[in-house]
Order: sequence, then C-alpha cells, then structure tokens
Amino acid sequence: MEALSGDSSAVTAPSIRETVILPDQVLVFLKYPPSSLLFTKEDLLCVYLSANKSSSQSQRRLPPNHIDGKDVDDQIVRCPLTPRGYTVSLALKSGGYIHPGPTHKWDSLVYEALIDRDNTTVVFVKGLNLRPEKLSNASRFECVYGWDFRRPKFLLRSQVISMAQEIVRCKTPLSVLGAPQRVNSPIKASIRVKGRGTLHSIARPGLRSMPQPGPPERKPHEMCICTMLRNQARFLREWVMYHAQVGVQSWYIYDNNSDDDIEDVMESLVQAGFNISRHVWPWIKTQEAGFAHCALRARESCEWVGFIDVDEFFYSPPGLILHDVISNQSGSGNNVAEIRTSCYCFGPSGLEHLPPQGVMVGYTCRLGAPERHKSIVKPEALNSTLVNVVHHFHLSEGFRYVNADRGVLVINHYKYQVWEVFKEKFYRRVATYVADWQNEQNVGSKDRAPGLGTRAVEPPDWSSRFCEVTDTGLRNLVLQKFMDPLTNHLPWEELGRGYGN
Repeated sequence: MEALSGDSSAVTAPSIRETVILPDQVLVFLKYPPSSLLFTKEDLLCVYLSANKSSSQSQRRLPPNHIDGKDVDDQIVRCPLTPRGYTVSLALKSGGYIHPGPTHKWDSLVYEALIDRDNTTVVFVKGLNLRPEKLSNASRFECVYGWDFRRPKFLLRSQVISMAQEIVRCKTPLSVLGAPQRVNSPIKASIRVKGRGTLHSIARPGLRSMPQPGPPERKPHEMCICTMLRNQARFLREWVMYHAQVGVQSWYIYDNNSDDDIEDVMESLVQAGFNISRHVWPWIKTQEAGFAHCALRARESCEWVGFIDVDEFFYSPPGLILHDVISNQSGSGNNVAEIRTSCYCFGPSGLEHLPPQGVMVGYTCRLGAPERHKSIVKPEALNSTLVNVVHHFHLSEGFRYVNADRGVLVINHYKYQVWEVFKEKFYRRVATYVADWQNEQNVGSKDRAPGLGTRAVEPPDWSSRFCEVTDTGLRNLVLQKFMDPLTNHLPWEELGRGYGN
C-alpha cells in the first residue's frame, strides 16, 4: 500500500487488486489497508489512460457507475466501459491517482472460488464453453493454486474431481487447507486446460463451512429463497413481504450490477425484521453458477430453498403455507428432495402503467397453459457437481423430485408486465445458456416474448396480449388477508411510504 500519486498530504490509499473488463462496464477491485475508511462514489473518478502518449486526449475522466461492497477487502468500483486503446484506473476528486492493477477479459476467467465443507474447492469459470446439463471429461483439466500463474514452478497442482457447465470441483492441496482461510487471502485458484495453458483468475478461495459434530440438527430455517436480480428494487418489498406471510423465513439476494436504490430498500426490510441478505454478484450471464453458489451458502441454514425470480410468486389456491405443502410432498422416508412447481405467465391485463398496489393485485389475466417450472430443493441432497439449468438441479443418487399438484401450489409469473417494465428484459438475460434478446440466435426460444423480434419496440396492442384466462385467485387472497381495513393500504405500500418511496 502506498500514498496516492500526486497527493501532497501522502494519504494512505487503497490499491487496485484486479480489473475485469465486462462487455458493458469495467469492474475495479480495491484493497484497502486495515481499518481504513472506504471511498464513496462521490470521492472517486474513473481514469482512462491512452497507450498513445502523444494523443491530445491521453487521459479521460468519468464518474463511476456504482460502487459495491462495504468491506476493506471486497469493494468494487464499476466504471463505464474502457474506450478502445485505453487502460482504466482511479483517481480521487480531491487529488491523487491510484495506479492500475492486473487487467483481465471476462470471456476467459476464473471468477469465484470457495472451499466446501468436504475440503474440496468449488471453482467458477467463464470461457470453457461446456455443454449445459452434461458432465465433462475432467481428465482434460487440472486445478492450480498460487500467487502468480505466470510462474509455473511456484504453483500447486491438484486433481479435478468433477466439471460441469461453469463449475469445477477440485481436490484442495493440504497446504492450502492449512492456511488461514480469509476472503483477502493472496492465494488464488485457477484451472489449467491441458495443452492450452492456465486461465486468468481473480478467485481467492473463501471461508468454508464446517459440518457440526454429532447427529444432524434441524436447520434454523425451514424455507428460504434465492434469487438473482438487476434493478428490481421497486418490486422487492411486495415480493419479500408476501412470501414472508406464506412461510419464507430467509432471502438470499444475488445482486447482478443494480444501480437503483436496492440497498436502501433492503435496509428498510431488514429494519422491519426480515432476514434478507445481499450478495454482490457482478458476473454477467452466470445465473446457474450463482444459484449453485447460493445453494452452498444456504445449505447450513435452510432445509429447503426455492429458486425463483422477483416477478414470481408462490401461490397455494387452498391457502396452505409453504411448510405444509413441503411436508405433504416430502413425507418421512420418500426421499423427495425437489418439488417442481408449474408457472402461469400473466400478461399486462389491459394496463399501460405500473399497478400502484403491486403486481399481484394489478395483473389478473394470463396464458391458459402453464409454462416450465421452478423448483424448491433440499440443498443437502444436491448432486456434488451442482449442475442446474435455473429451473431445477441434479440430485444425489437416492433422491427424487415430484411435480407439485397445480391445485395445491403454483407460481404466478408476472412475466409480461406493462411495457415500461417488460422492455428491461431486452437489456440482458442472466442465464448462461439463454441468448440475449437483441441477438438473432434462438429467436423461437420460449424464453422470448412471441412476435417481438430483437428490438425493444412496443407493439400497439401490448396491453391486451397474453390474456387467455382471467385469474384473480391470488389478487383476492391478497386483498382479503393483507389489506389494512383502516387505510386500505397493503403492507408493502405502507413500508414504502415510511421510507420515502
């Protein structure tokens, strides 16, 4: 750590640990001295340095898009995309310059790693281009650990145990297991493709959870939810507060580069007593890997975890809470570890503006047939490869799934909302194996809206589309059970007013 260049007061500054160039922005990872005060978005500028020193614009400065992280070891500055021929660094508005760090391209990178409770290392990799839902030949790869992958003599090597999609499970060297496990540990994990070389890595194996001695105990939470989102803060209160009433006890929010007020909204929910946590997950088109990562984190606290989006709501027509549905579906001795739940897709329902009381009350017309499913899984029963395709996971041998009876549990998926909301889906799809809608690839996919093509242009009849069946079941339940008879407000409306939105 050194003083800021050009700063006469010689303030001790953070260093740039790594830089990753995404297709739409640049991630700059900062490392601060212990007990330092963290810089804010208002303190910093993104600095772009041209390789052409004689250029009249050899340096450009722009404000950051956002800053994530509140810890000295994991703060991420998100800068606008680097102009061609420039490198990116940071500067303080008050004066001083932070030197650039190692720069990596996103299309080939080991980006996360954690040591599992069986002492294996789970490594998350972009760029191997492996087939979805298929195990790959692990003998073609090797796990490597070290400080500088350009110096092969000083690397530790280990066996790849399994490899599927973007997830590699490695045998962890004893010397790595014996070292103190810290998020800011300098040792990194990577993958070597035999005959091609070692991938760039920013992944430092983090804390591992240890199994508790003695007989297994019941987890603190019967039912949890994991989701990945971007700029969904305005829908979060309704989604969390409703699901709390039907039996969800904890929420894991994987934030995929939001730049709205999600932190303020989540703070309001925490202050209101909801057990909700935000995990910064800046990696684009990695939903399957993110869900696998979440399953490992939630495993110690949650008996069951539902993997759904913020526009998806569990609904039991008989009014059962999720605990009762799960108990009925997974009775003692039947080895059920996954409950697959059908999704009904709702349309704009004649609306042209966001419904003020929320999506459950506002959208009441849907397609007739269910589309796909989402799953509630028992994380202890997941296959060690962690293979998943967003809708479901692969289970360990001896466990099985059941399809939930649609008369008992479904998911209302408010997929086709008013245009001002729906058009955001054209920005980027989060799943690894789903093409972005601007691309011509897989235009007929069920992931897309029929008839829209590749441009976010509102059809004149959008508000009346996707309406085959009037379905007011969840709307009626919400108005009956949740509305305050004195104010005629729903709880998410009240909490939003208390926090100024």
